[in-house]
Amino acid sequence: MAANRIRVAKDKAELVKSLVASKDTTGPFQTYVEVMVFAAALGVKNKKRIPLGETTKREPSPIPQENFASLGYDLIIKLLGINETQDINILSSREEQDEDKRTQIFEEYANGGLEILQNELRGSVDYSERLLLVLISEKGTKEQLEEEFDLSKFLN
Repeated sequence: MAANRIRVAKDKAELVKSLVASKDTTGPFQTYVEVMVFAAALGVKNKKRIPLGETTKREPSPIPQENFASLGYDLIIKLLGINETQDINILSSREEQDEDKRTQIFEEYANGGLEILQNELRGSVDYSERLLLVLISEKGTKEQLEEEFDLSKFLN
C-alpha cells in the first residue's frame, strides 16, 4: 500500500481528471481531494464499496493524505474507519495496519462513488449541471420518504 496516499482505480482515472475544473473540462471540483471526498460520501450513502483492483500511477497519482488534512477532510477518512470497523482503536495513527485499513476503506467507498458517477455522467457534456440534477433527485427522494412515513398526521 502506498504509505499515506489515497489511490485511484485505473478505470476511474479519466473520470477523476474530468471532474476537476480546468481549461479542458467542465469539472465542478477544484482539487482531486474534493472529487475523492465527494465520491466517498456518495459511495457511503449508496452502501457501495468496491475494491480498487489496478490503480493509476500517474494523473492522478496517489494523493498524499496531508492534502486531505490541509483541507480539513482527514476526519472523513477516520470517521469512515470507525464506522466500518466499529473499533475506535483504528484511529491509532501510529499503527501502520490501522492507517492502511482506514485508507483502504476510504479508497473503496470513493471507488464505489466514482462508479456511480461514471454511470450518472455517461454521455453528459456539462458535469456540473448533471451533478446538480443528481443531488436534487437525491434530495427529492429523501423528502418523499419522510413524507410517506410521517405518522404525525394520524395523531390529531
